[in-house]
Amino acid sequence: MSRFLPPLVPRKVAFDWSDTPLEWIPGQPFASHFINEINLLLPAGEFWFCRVFNQALPLITDDALRSEVKAFMRQESMHARAHAGATESYLHAHGIETESNTRLEDQLFEKLLGDQPMGFTLKGRPARQWLVFRVGIIAAIEHMTCVLGNYIIRNRQWDEAGADPTLLDLLRWHGAEEVEHRCVAFDLYRHLGGGYPSRYYLASIVMPIIFGLWVHGAAHLMKQDPRFADKKPSVFRPWMWGQWFKHARDGWLPSPLWLITKELSFFDPWYNPENEGSTEEALAYLNRSPAALAAAA
Repeated sequence: MSRFLPPLVPRKVAFDWSDTPLEWIPGQPFASHFINEINLLLPAGEFWFCRVFNQALPLITDDALRSEVKAFMRQESMHARAHAGATESYLHAHGIETESNTRLEDQLFEKLLGDQPMGFTLKGRPARQWLVFRVGIIAAIEHMTCVLGNYIIRNRQWDEAGADPTLLDLLRWHGAEEVEHRCVAFDLYRHLGGGYPSRYYLASIVMPIIFGLWVHGAAHLMKQDPRFADKKPSVFRPWMWGQWFKHARDGWLPSPLWLITKELSFFDPWYNPENEGSTEEALAYLNRSPAALAAAA
């Protein structure tokens, strides 16, 4: 199903990380590491989005939707490259070890959620069902990224604290494009026959996995910071979750409870991703984003 929204615009952006400090929010090492984990968490998943959607293209019978899916893939591929570039040119430049994290995500998307899950070869109807299941997983993730995109576009506390403008632009450019293309994955899921009841187990799978990977990865970054050495950060330690809640109360991070609450609309039988964000608000940022303006020029 195609919607009456402006055509998606893939933007070939680039970022200069030479002046970005590791503590990109001054005085907030926990929040800085926590958000920096996004650079490690996203590339493997977004390249996986593109592979799955590429397999779905021959099954799309709506020309407008096919065009949106192709533009979505180009945007997601650029997101993955931009965050991978931040890992290589920014985090590695500061001596951060990242392979432990990225290896876990690669295994998740290549083996568990790959074309041959756990080595099993699927053909015919099971292969089609596996494809639709994975498109549904992407639709559930895209709802979460839209929610985070709204948060990032609207957050002004980071600016007031003097946060690094390059990393802010990366986050907001990405967040704005997530809002811009928020309908595509859900429309494709329904176009391929995805139904309402399955949204329950899809969201139930996605939410804890994303939360767990995010906190696990952030803990790995903090283990490399001497200021957190005595805390022994880990996804299994209450300290990590308590600090997330504390920093959310102080306005530095989105609250996990707020995120869960915002996820509930995905369970609504009348869920419509068009209602989850403002295309005008997203485009307003994209029309002033330094990286997007440079790409357009």
